Amino acid sequence: MISVFGGFMFSHLAAVRPLGFGLAFSVPLDAFVVRPALVPALMHLTGDGASWLPRSLDRLLPDVDIEGAALERSHPVHGTATELEHDLALEAGGTAR
Repeated sequence: MISVFGGFMFSHLAAVRPLGFGLAFSVPLDAFVVRPALVPALMHLTGDGASWLPRSLDRLLPDVDIEGAALERSHPVHGTATELEHDLALEAGGTAR
């Protein structure tokens, strides 16, 4: 993107040259200063307010659960590791301890 916007600096139109320079300068500034440093710092300072959503808007938006976290909360894994090993041993024809 830097080279694309930088290419506008070689334009014959005087109004386009500063636009090309400004955009070519802002791309690395955004990539190396704003996103890795300023955005996480502001999110840390705002705390829970960074992800706050008004209740009326929350009702209008669909509940998108891409990773299935809600499913994991509603259906926890039953049994402990020793109970599962016991069941597997019985299924395999072994004896229970």
